[in-house]
Amino acid sequence: MKVSVYRKGHFNAAHRLHNPNWSDEKNRNVFGLCNNQNYHGHNYELEVKVTGEVNPETGYVIDMKYLADLIKIHIEDRFDHKNLNLDTVEFASLIPSAEHIVYVIYNILRQSLDENLELSVRLWETPRNSVQYPA
Repeated sequence: MKVSVYRKGHFNAAHRLHNPNWSDEKNRNVFGLCNNQNYHGHNYELEVKVTGEVNPETGYVIDMKYLADLIKIHIEDRFDHKNLNLDTVEFASLIPSAEHIVYVIYNILRQSLDENLELSVRLWETPRNSVQYPA
């Protein structure tokens, strides 16, 4: 019996969408207000979905406390109230677009989960804009 469980998370972070290989004009044309040289912030909402067989001994797909701790320690504590461009190694040379952020989060969490569990991560940058990996 396969079941999916979900856990939500939240973090606030600033970023700037900027490609250092482009001119300032091209960056402004492509990224608009998101290219503000003084950065801008978002209240990111995160949904982590783990799918797998229910363990007959525990009745769990995954211990939700374990999943909650993974998200808190590896995502929220790492990115909350940070400037993603300046304060994180993950985005030192990677444009912190929502697409890249969700991919980075997925890879961080994937390392701590049993390989038999499926993982999907959805990230809301705004109440109307979200990205998901894998698609």
